[in-house]
Amino acid sequence: MKDKDNFGFREHFLVSPLGSHTTGAVRLGNIARELLDRDFNRVIFYLQSLFKETVDECYTDKALVAGILGISPSDDMVLNSFEIAKNQGIDFAFKDTDLEYQYPCSVKIVFEFEDTENIYIIGSSLGDGNILITDINGNKVEFSGNYPTILVKYADKKGVISEITTILAKNEINIASMKVTRDKDIATMIVETDSNIEENVVESIGNLEDIIYIKGIVPFLI
Repeated sequence: MKDKDNFGFREHFLVSPLGSHTTGAVRLGNIARELLDRDFNRVIFYLQSLFKETVDECYTDKALVAGILGISPSDDMVLNSFEIAKNQGIDFAFKDTDLEYQYPCSVKIVFEFEDTENIYIIGSSLGDGNILITDINGNKVEFSGNYPTILVKYADKKGVISEITTILAKNEINIASMKVTRDKDIATMIVETDSNIEENVVESIGNLEDIIYIKGIVPFLI
């Protein structure tokens, strides 16, 4: 298997001059935005205690808001994210919490809606711009966002994993890592790949009979 770093994904995650946790916070917001499949106008950020301590030095609060707005960590507009959000009619708030995760710089990003249930992700900033997503709406996951990623929820039946990996193989997409978790009769699969995933591949997997939800996530290069 080829060295994943040779595909140029990791090397583009440059650390913001404002601090490594600034970059991590923006990237966490970026991933949360990518995973959301609808518009939003209210977000609550629940900050683990140590992550809250980085606010004054690393502007973590502004970085998180910048992330959910789709702003890159290297963009000077990160520090103007509060004003940009308000101009777009997006309400946001920050609250202290204890997420009981082993990583001290963690956040729970909750998108609130009036007409449907809230959607959230939990992730951590690990330093040097690296992050780890660990929970998506109650589904335990584990991925870094450094590589092209497919998130799939499907009815937990025999043969579904084989169908998905066959589609990837036919499109010459090499799997870098794959993790599957199960909750009763629903499975969640996270697949990180060594190369970009075209939209037609995502659509082909989505058209399989037992697929409930699928989302392709492209690394946010800066």
